[in-house]
Amino acid sequence: MGQHIAIVSALHAELAEVLTLMPDEHKRTVGGRTFWSGHLHGHEVVATLSGMGKVAAAATTTLLIDHFKAEQVIFTGVAGGLALGVEVGDVVVGNGFVQHDMDVSPLFPRFELPGQGITRLPADGVLTQVLKEAAEDAVTWLPKLLDATTLASLGLHRPSVHQGLIVSGDRFVSSNTECEALRAALPEALAVDMESAAVAQVCRDFGVGFGAVRTISDRADNEAHVDFPRFLEQVARHYSARIIRKALNLL
Repeated sequence: MGQHIAIVSALHAELAEVLTLMPDEHKRTVGGRTFWSGHLHGHEVVATLSGMGKVAAAATTTLLIDHFKAEQVIFTGVAGGLALGVEVGDVVVGNGFVQHDMDVSPLFPRFELPGQGITRLPADGVLTQVLKEAAEDAVTWLPKLLDATTLASLGLHRPSVHQGLIVSGDRFVSSNTECEALRAALPEALAVDMESAAVAQVCRDFGVGFGAVRTISDRADNEAHVDFPRFLEQVARHYSARIIRKALNLL
């Protein structure tokens, strides 16, 4: 039997298609959260929703590690694109994570985690590599799933995969002003979400490997034009299932 792997999403639409891959899944409720346990490609798998935001994500991750004995944690979901060239429909695989709203200055440098002496939380190298390979498979497959008219109506170009820094904070970034401020403060950042860095911090504390893969649903600015629920339904959920299935097959 393979490793015990946790799969986490913030929203049900991001996780629903993954659950269809687990025919033997059974449901349990712990700490007010629902967890689905089963098997996928020879691995013991537990899947759950973290909810939105860093506190919810951190609490969920602690349960996955302490109660369900997860050895690796994979977060799959959507994010806003920050860097130029990171477009709607692209996929970002995180190789590092920063909490963009962590600021205890002047006691500590901005973004540094108090008492830990670090700013950038690492991703697990093996998970990052398999998620990147799985994402590259998914972006070549998407145009086969959706017709040209649907792709155009969603504002999608030829999707590509990026690997780099994902930043997280407890607010939904949706203005040009916020985007410009984040790019100025964290010029390496490719995408922004509300959970990944919190999950990364808990995984680091427990010595558990962490990987995150995020589909870009919008540009996190005033120009965002994609209908979010429709994007989740027609694109993001398919990406999540395809990437997770491929990644677990590679592990």
